Amino acid sequence: MDIELIKIILAFVVLINPFSSLGLFLNLTKGHTAKDRQKVAQITCLTVFIGIAFFTILGESLLKVLGISVGSFQVAGGILVFLIAINMMNGGGNPVKPNEEDVEVGSSLTASAVVPLAIPMMIGPGGISTVIIYSSQVKGVFQVGMILAAGLCISVFCYVSLMAAGKISRFLGDTGLNILSRIMGMLLAAVAIEILINGLRALFPQLAS
Repeated sequence: MDIELIKIILAFVVLINPFSSLGLFLNLTKGHTAKDRQKVAQITCLTVFIGIAFFTILGESLLKVLGISVGSFQVAGGILVFLIAINMMNGGGNPVKPNEEDVEVGSSLTASAVVPLAIPMMIGPGGISTVIIYSSQVKGVFQVGMILAAGLCISVFCYVSLMAAGKISRFLGDTGLNILSRIMGMLLAAVAIEILINGLRALFPQLAS
């Protein structure tokens, strides 16, 4: 597997962090059949992939329409992702994603699979920013395909995590999930710093020399 693809997948894993949504998934599907839980997981993960694909293909065009340079967006995105990482390492979760207590559930299970479970619980502002940043750096169909492949991998990973939500929650417990969140926060901080440095180099080319 290509090293760059692995790097993108890992960035998506720590940003989307499906483990942070297990509690909400269990609450939404409580009392429902296994078939209903599977349907919710499928819709959620399909929505995540569609979101990644949309911003991969159109992300850079959106920046151009808004008159935002890639470098500026990288700096802003890097700062946003770093703040998310700091909060995760402090045990506060993702500050730009709502708490489960604050989430308003949709009128149907299917609607809740899209909002709030997929958006913004899984793919929120930090995830969208990262997708746009990576897509703005690629050249050619092959590299775009790499990001889409990474999106597919993380979507499948999210599906497996949701389907095993009960077992994962029982195995890890609140303490285990908290430790996992802190570790992911540390990895995310490294991703954020790299994004920020690349943005500064794009804005100030003399820094690269």
